[in-house]
Amino acid sequence: MIEKLNKIRTPDKNVLLKNKIINTILIFVLGIALGIIAKWLDNLAIDNSIWWQQIIGRLNLNNVLSEFGIWLFIALAISVYSKSPLRAALNVFLFFAGMNVSYHLYTIMFSGFNPTTYMMIWYGLTIVSPLLAIICWYSKGERVYSIIISSLIIGIMFKVCFSIGLIYFGFKSIIDTLIFIGSLTVLYTKPKNISISFICGIVIGFIVSGFIYF
Repeated sequence: MIEKLNKIRTPDKNVLLKNKIINTILIFVLGIALGIIAKWLDNLAIDNSIWWQQIIGRLNLNNVLSEFGIWLFIALAISVYSKSPLRAALNVFLFFAGMNVSYHLYTIMFSGFNPTTYMMIWYGLTIVSPLLAIICWYSKGERVYSIIISSLIIGIMFKVCFSIGLIYFGFKSIIDTLIFIGSLTVLYTKPKNISISFICGIVIGFIVSGFIYF
């Protein structure tokens, strides 16, 4: 089984243990930091007379960090650029764990309420994230399985980043569009592979839009 998976994409075993630990710690810290930033921006009352807040308002950053797209993209990047599927599982799990715990605690301590129901969705995603990370890791291979996985990922990101239905298409924001382009860049292996995945992904996105609403 492992040999068959290695034919799809081979893990890199030439990374020092020290570097693995440092990378994982940095990813965990990144999750904590982004969780705090996301909630801080969510609480921020935009004052257009302040230049940096004006930029946040124009880019709609406070709302972008409250949606799935940016987090799915970061998790995808962490998965794909990890050196092995198990490293991808660990790194993505710790990223989401750090992000969710810091976001949750910040909300309780500084916003004065406990969003238990909302957070259960994110904690649920955290629990299944290792399995999804392993699947995403193999999207960077060059066999047909990788193309299929990439197509599914692109379909999901297309649905998340744009306003689409069975018969319509619309842009959400510049940031969402950049997130989608970034996802294509992360998944790129060969021109032929990404072209097939892109076309199939768009079709999947439109099909999914008729059944799933988020």
